[in-house]
Amino acid sequence: MFAIIGTVPDEDFPLVSGEVCLKDEHIHIQGSHFPINRGTPALLASAIKTCEATDQPLPYAFLVGDTGLGNGSRRLYEYLETHLRQFAFHSMTFHYLLPDVDWHNRVLFAIEKMTPKPILIADAGFMYAAKMSGQAEQYDIFTPDAGELAFLADEKAPHPFYTRGFILHEEQRVPELIACAYHHKNASKILMVKGEKDYVVSQGNIISVIDGPAIPEMEPIGGTGDTLTGIIAALTHSGMELTTACMIAAKVNRLAGYYAQPTPKTQVIEIISNIAKALSFSKIDDI
Repeated sequence: MFAIIGTVPDEDFPLVSGEVCLKDEHIHIQGSHFPINRGTPALLASAIKTCEATDQPLPYAFLVGDTGLGNGSRRLYEYLETHLRQFAFHSMTFHYLLPDVDWHNRVLFAIEKMTPKPILIADAGFMYAAKMSGQAEQYDIFTPDAGELAFLADEKAPHPFYTRGFILHEEQRVPELIACAYHHKNASKILMVKGEKDYVVSQGNIISVIDGPAIPEMEPIGGTGDTLTGIIAALTHSGMELTTACMIAAKVNRLAGYYAQPTPKTQVIEIISNIAKALSFSKIDDI
């Protein structure tokens, strides 16, 4: 069993936990449902599609409504601190939660009491909190884009808003930023850097660069980075070696975009719908 933790962009959405499923382009959990859009919903949908295609159990999710005010995130942090000891997860993927160093640390302490300790994957707000707390090295995989990597690389920035402008969103400097992030101990064991080129990094060493198929039309489609993280979460749960899971996920995400034949009107669900096809054609030898 693996878990995905995040938020739904609806302040009225309740705090729920349970197995998720995908039906009629909506995520269903514990009697509630919500449409697939960018963010945690896209991550969940891509994980579900990957699980279905690889004959795995569907993910367990912890979710709450939050549109950025943080009230829902704090409720979910508190719930996790109290209840995680009741679960045994192979891996846990943390996504959009309001970055809060104190609450992050309390949740991390609760995870350390779990036996065995799960594989930890973080993206978005929770990755920010991990870096801000000085606990990045406790994580197995971070999935930053170039701008988020700039924050990890900036040893002085207490929050992404304060990342030094001269290193912000410079994809051509990704190798340099990777080196800085590891030098300052602000990176997880493995980085999956998302962008025009996808970099898979282990302990500071770039082990693979995936740049094809190149689909420029995917760039403006919100949620394609979230789908990549969802595919990684599901492949990791299959028992696949972590860097291999990242490499295959990067290829699958690109192929799914290629098969969707995206235009400016394409929605992320159209890419997610092609994940199974992309998995069937993706082989590690092709990467």
